[in-house]
Formats: sequence, C-alpha cells, structure tokens
Amino acid sequence: MRKITLLAACAALALSACGSMGMFGPSDAARVAVIEAALVGPPRTDEDRARDASRMTAETLAFARVGPGDRVIDLMIGGGFFTRAFSAAVGPEGQVTAWQPDEFVAFSADYGAALAAADALPNVTGVGSPIGTPQWPTGVDVIFTAQNYHDLHLEAFPEFTAEQVNAAVYESLKPGGYYVIIDHRAAPGAGRSAPETLHRIDIEQVKREVMAAGFVLDGQSDVLERAADPLTANVFDPSIRGNTSQFMLRFRKPG
Repeated sequence: MRKITLLAACAALALSACGSMGMFGPSDAARVAVIEAALVGPPRTDEDRARDASRMTAETLAFARVGPGDRVIDLMIGGGFFTRAFSAAVGPEGQVTAWQPDEFVAFSADYGAALAAADALPNVTGVGSPIGTPQWPTGVDVIFTAQNYHDLHLEAFPEFTAEQVNAAVYESLKPGGYYVIIDHRAAPGAGRSAPETLHRIDIEQVKREVMAAGFVLDGQSDVLERAADPLTANVFDPSIRGNTSQFMLRFRKPG
C-alpha cells in the first residue's frame, strides 16, 4: 500500500495541470493506471471488480481527480460501489464521507444496510440526514454523485431540493475543490419530467443548475456514452438497463 501511495502522489504532482474536456488523453491514462493499482485490494469485493469494465471505475475516479490522502464525500451512495472505490483510492490517510439521505433509507432497508456497511470501513464515515439539509464536513477535496443527481428532481421532494444540495456542496468543498456528477443522459430539451418518468436528466439542465450555485465547468467526458441508447427509454427498461448513455461533468469551486 505504501508503494502505491508514493506512486500515486508522484503521479498527482505530474498531472496537476492536466485538464479534461471530452475523451481522456495520455496523461489521464497514467492517472488511471495508478488508480487501477489501488482498486485491486480491499475493501472492494469480487463483485465490484466484475463491474469495473462497464462502470469504468478507474477512469471515473481519474476524471474526478481523486488521489491518496484526499477527503471525499460520496453523495447518495446507493449500494456503496463508489464508496468502496474511494476508500481504496484515498488510502489510510484519506477520508470518505458516505451520505445516504434519510428519505432513501426510509424507502428501502437496503439503503440503510449499505450505509452501515460503509460506516464500518476504517476510513469511511457513514452519514444520514434529510435530503434538503445535508450534514457534511467542510474543506473537502471532491464531492461526487453517480446516477443520482436526477433524484433531486423527483416529485417526492420539494422543487428546490437540487438548489439546496448544490448550495451545500459549494459550502462543503474547499476552494479549488471538485464537484463531479455522473448521470443517465436524457434527450436534449427533455424537460423537467425526465427525472420522474425516465430517471434521466438533460445535461444542459445540470450545467445550468450547478453553475448557478457558483461553480465553473472544469471538465466533461463522454467515456460512458453509449450510441445505441435512444435516450428516451426508462433506465430500468430491460432493453436498456445497464447500458444507458451517461454524461460525466466536473465542476470546480473557484478559489
């Protein structure tokens, strides 16, 4: 682990000026290789590693600019897949906050079990709070959410929920910190009904909302896009489930 940590630290210094708009470049590939080495070990499971090819886990963490010693918040952790990946990537000197909204836990006991399992990891703290009033540490390096930003627009929640969460993210990040959002892509102009009916969201809507909170767009990647996805099917439809086209956005807090 110490050898991996030192390699990752060197790579982070070498790549600190590297940006990413669109596909990954050669320098990003070096970052990916370092992260792949960290992802081999615990606390990740064999099931996690079997999903890495489709979820492009190392590429995703590289895009998020995550490295050893970082403080990361994983928003709406679901089953904890990325929480475990962050735990491995930040190492023993890093810290991960795994957040599961109270409303998710009330909806399904599985969400509560995933939060408890995350909290049991040595460098992870599990946190629950109402979705509109997150309870997070401040001064963190990266705040991340995958396939869940659209949930902030579900009819079950007040219409200003996304605005509240984005403001909380801004407050919790250190100046220069990153807010990374991955979600199922909706067709351009799909409108505000897409999160409820399709569990998708228009990428331009996300950009508008997050930049309105004070962020600047720092990077965008299409590595998770799938040309065969019509963008109009519910993501749970058997014809498309597991093969949706997803966007990756990285925003930066100025400073």
